[in-house]
Amino acid sequence: MIDLSFLRNRRIAVMGLARSGIASVTALVAAGAEVLAWDDTAARRDEAAKAGATITDLANADWSTIDLAVWSPGIPHSFPAPHAAAKAAKAAGVALVCDIELLALANPQARFLGITGTNGKSTTTALIGHILKQAGIRAEIGGNLGMAALTLAPLGADGVYVLELSSYQIELLDKARFDLALLLNITPDHLDRHGGFDGYVAAKRRLFDRLAAEGAAIIGLDDAASRGMAAGLGRAVTGISVEHPVAAGIYVEAGRLVDATQGSADTILALTDLTALPGAHNWQNAAFAYAACTALGVAREAIIAGIRSFPGLAHRQERVAVIDGVAFINDSKATNAEATARALACYERIHWITGGKAKDGGIDSLDAFFPRIRKAYLIGESAQAFADTLEGKVACRQCGTLDIATAAAAADARGTGGVVLLSPAAASFDQFQSFEHRGDAFRTLVQALADRPASTVTGGAA
Repeated sequence: MIDLSFLRNRRIAVMGLARSGIASVTALVAAGAEVLAWDDTAARRDEAAKAGATITDLANADWSTIDLAVWSPGIPHSFPAPHAAAKAAKAAGVALVCDIELLALANPQARFLGITGTNGKSTTTALIGHILKQAGIRAEIGGNLGMAALTLAPLGADGVYVLELSSYQIELLDKARFDLALLLNITPDHLDRHGGFDGYVAAKRRLFDRLAAEGAAIIGLDDAASRGMAAGLGRAVTGISVEHPVAAGIYVEAGRLVDATQGSADTILALTDLTALPGAHNWQNAAFAYAACTALGVAREAIIAGIRSFPGLAHRQERVAVIDGVAFINDSKATNAEATARALACYERIHWITGGKAKDGGIDSLDAFFPRIRKAYLIGESAQAFADTLEGKVACRQCGTLDIATAAAAADARGTGGVVLLSPAAASFDQFQSFEHRGDAFRTLVQALADRPASTVTGGAA
């Protein structure tokens, strides 16, 4: 747990008591702060009370007596409408921050690496952490991925915090500083929370406002919004591309990672050999990881070894099993069309399980990949809307639920040498608690289909 003793005897509000909120309450109470906490869920309020917080409806609190608010990134504080507690806090001049801010203030000697972007954040974060640990560097991985920030281990000057940062979290940073800031890509997402695409881009841009004077900015150049940000940043940027060479940057050409930062174009490794990082989107992740670890001073040989030994992440093109020659791929993390496009680009003869709670645009943008799809198996709220998009282009079956879709796809795919791909292009909340819950359910269904112990099923992270 992180030591927050610099907040001893301060009066701190904690708004939102999910995983990171409870961790914040626990760390603040241990540090000797007076904690006022609130969540709309009674069970969470009870948990915070047991941890030592005073349960207080923060929408009606006296904010003139409160020093700081630790705010859950999931609770709106500006768009589409600010929570009443946020309005009250801002009117009283109380700063709203997330737990990342407290982590940074409590560990000023450690190095901080912030990773943001619409897609690929989690894989890039995990890959960088893996490389650093394999190279013998103390590293903690967290933020929007994995453990709550204040449950990470304290690090000194020899350690690196590798943090995935959502646009929501970036908006809730104040004094935190980063040694490296990475922007992978920007495509439309979370537009309601930021008042439109320009607001979303502006939220991502704020990460570079938190970059230390001597820090390094690493930005992808394969989308217009990111290119514009790199051009307007007013400081040196290491550019990353999987689409074209980058002068003095790092790029992918013919499936090879190339480093041109020192003048010559040096081939680093063949990315096509990496079974845990399939496709151009994962090559982008590998390029960012190489750039970040190089900036941190890790030897090239150690970076290459770390990339090659990376096992992959669950729910991100995770190869669950191969049954009767058919690979079953769990890409439940693909909650929008942009993410699903990256998976569809990696395979042929696809039996595609898709659907859920649709996002703006649905799957209209995926037309170019339809020839790769043998059949689509539709589930969730979006099933009919997706069927309308696919009509006359892709054979479809209305399945309704994941269990029916998985069984049908497995039966149709048997002996084809193709893949059964769960890549929903939609959120999970219509039928599941989270994308992890959805992916875990798929994994269980696939292992049951194998009709033998899971340990005998071929496969692994992909």
